[in-house]
Amino acid sequence: MSAIKKSALGKGLGALLAENDTTEIHENLHKPSPASPAAAVAGSISFIDINKIDTNPFQPRTDFDELALGELADSIKVQGIIQPLTLRKLNDNQYQLISGERRLRASKIAGLTEVPAYIRTANDQEMLEMGLIENIQREDLNAIEIAISFQRMIDEVGLKQEELGERVSKNRSTVTNYLRLLKLPPVVQAGIRDGRISMGHARAIINVADIDKQLWIYRQIIEKDLSVRKVEELVRELGKKAEPVERKEPTTMSYQLKKVQDELSSRFGTKIALRIDDNGKGKIEIPVLSTNDLNRILELLG
Repeated sequence: MSAIKKSALGKGLGALLAENDTTEIHENLHKPSPASPAAAVAGSISFIDINKIDTNPFQPRTDFDELALGELADSIKVQGIIQPLTLRKLNDNQYQLISGERRLRASKIAGLTEVPAYIRTANDQEMLEMGLIENIQREDLNAIEIAISFQRMIDEVGLKQEELGERVSKNRSTVTNYLRLLKLPPVVQAGIRDGRISMGHARAIINVADIDKQLWIYRQIIEKDLSVRKVEELVRELGKKAEPVERKEPTTMSYQLKKVQDELSSRFGTKIALRIDDNGKGKIEIPVLSTNDLNRILELLG
């Protein structure tokens, strides 16, 4: 590698473009002058003022690792932005992000005033679909974020599971497995999101119909650091045991009581049964699945 090439590698996209005298590149990658701002052409790469870029309201990601953003910002300071952002033009002075929010956030941290971007024409539905697909294909997206993105594509874009699979290059069974994660209790979903349990653990848990048992298995995984195989064995053992007699909930429950019951269930991480008669008398039932479970509940009760 020549000295000129080695020098160019450390200067980022802007420097590489400036040193390349190919006519086609200069026609398609331009840096608008502040005195005479050039209109960004759809399909080309332009340098856009970072303050003129609005974030994507359809962004499926809700969690950005601050340390990783800092590392990306450091890389951008040295190498520049290698992969341009994708934007749509709202008007002469404003753009909206379609994909590349991590790069945009890191660029702001790095102190950049403008960033290279592709300009595309897209309506709201196309923006949603492009943003979702771009994020789904990222390796650092957790399983719950993928599942939520899949569900949004079904609900908001109107795709069927087969069509969704085709768009994201996954078979229907894979799509179904992700969507099933959203049926797990919130505390288990949070465990998947935060990396406390794996997708394999979750797929084993979801084969158990009873929510209390799902929560008990989840706590066993955390407390005993169970492998996926151990969890699968535990699920099979539970399946062999007789299912407890299902207790019937009161035929009528007011919205207020149902809300209280749901809040208690969320607080204690287990399915609470609130039984109140017409006279306002009743009881609260908190299931206990083990000694450790009892100690956990007692701690919550103070």
